[in-house]
Amino acid sequence: MDPKGQKVKLNDGHFIPVLGFGTFAPPEVPKSEALEVTKFAIEAGFRHIDSAHLYQNEEQVGQAIRSKIANGTVKREDIFYTSKPGEALFPTDENGKPIFDSVDLCHTWEALEKCKDAGLTKSIGVSNFNHKQLEKILNKPGLKYKPVCNQVECHPYLNQSKLLDFCKSHDIVLVAYGALGSQRIKEWVNPNLPYLLEDPVLSAIAKKHNQTPALVALRYQIQRGVVVLAKSYNKKRIKENIQVFDFELTPEDMKAIDGLNSNLRYNEIQLCVGHPEYPFFEEY
Repeated sequence: MDPKGQKVKLNDGHFIPVLGFGTFAPPEVPKSEALEVTKFAIEAGFRHIDSAHLYQNEEQVGQAIRSKIANGTVKREDIFYTSKPGEALFPTDENGKPIFDSVDLCHTWEALEKCKDAGLTKSIGVSNFNHKQLEKILNKPGLKYKPVCNQVECHPYLNQSKLLDFCKSHDIVLVAYGALGSQRIKEWVNPNLPYLLEDPVLSAIAKKHNQTPALVALRYQIQRGVVVLAKSYNKKRIKENIQVFDFELTPEDMKAIDGLNSNLRYNEIQLCVGHPEYPFFEEY
């Protein structure tokens, strides 16, 4: 950790801010909003911006970063930007069945290693990998670079403690998405699942510290060594989320939040269940 406790060192020597700003928004949100809220998040103090080709707003997010560099708010080296590439978003056959790619994970990893060598990216990691998939990369003959991180759904109802221990033992940072529960996007999330931020245990701990349940859920991750993404297009909440560094949870609080784990996954990515590499059949 750096002195401010706001960055974690990756296994390739680079540093990642422990609090990231998630830029995903449902399709009905105008793309121009990504530009506005990303600018606002940088002004509020976020230096880690998480995006993906799938979100279809990388152009706007990039414009926001450029404008904040141009006006002197930040330098390019201050910003840690994450993307996840891919061509067609969700290709389907004539019957509407998903067309899956059959490329071996290890070959994809070798392509990412080449991107790093070519200077196209500083750090390379993975997302939604279970421990067996991580082992496959780590045990690959001729491995040049280890994944620096594994970005997965992680929150008090799915605290990923076994995967976190596995990642820590291999010096891989766990990055949490869906850390506040999940946006209720009907294609992705079962609407009957409970709302994390209405949990009575989180609410009681929040009241005790004079904070919000969302801040408690974010702080929980930071204190267990997880890099956490806070996704919001609400300016008041964006500003609030940066206050995660203003308080600390007690060991008792942490234990109580650990006790909420029920392996409840909001994002099952049902669309991909038929894929040979579908990751969520494994326990962790």
